[in-house]
Amino acid sequence: MNHTAPEICAQMKNDLRCFTFLSEADTEILSPYFECRQGAAGTVLWNEGDESKFAVFVMSGRIEEKKNTEFEGRQMVIGVYSEGSVIGEFSLIDDLPRAVTAVCLEDAQLLLMPRENFDRLLVEHPELGLRFLKGVLLTLSIRLRKSFERLVAIF
Repeated sequence: MNHTAPEICAQMKNDLRCFTFLSEADTEILSPYFECRQGAAGTVLWNEGDESKFAVFVMSGRIEEKKNTEFEGRQMVIGVYSEGSVIGEFSLIDDLPRAVTAVCLEDAQLLLMPRENFDRLLVEHPELGLRFLKGVLLTLSIRLRKSFERLVAIF
């Protein structure tokens, strides 16, 4: 099943927290800024240290993020993300290398927001871009709070 960006954006309005602040009309305007991609199980979306060029919105499937440890060749899983998740969102804001490796655990349907498209969105539709960014930051803040809880549970 191959969907178009407008169809997926309409679906995301219902399924993704970062679209909370957007209307259906907003999602129609937003859809051309996304790119639809498929990721087969085992596909590496990016490696830790790679150039950061796009954020990924997971429409189906599961994506694992892992971080290199101090022990060469060893990685620690830091999260598994499924439908409705956004990953790689830092790439919309900074030019730093990827902090983690992201791999498709199963076949996945993905929606990509390249940084240059996000920058263009902010110029062409600044209010929409800010509402979209507010939603992405909400998602990020929830994830960070959960990380704090897990970190405290270790000690």
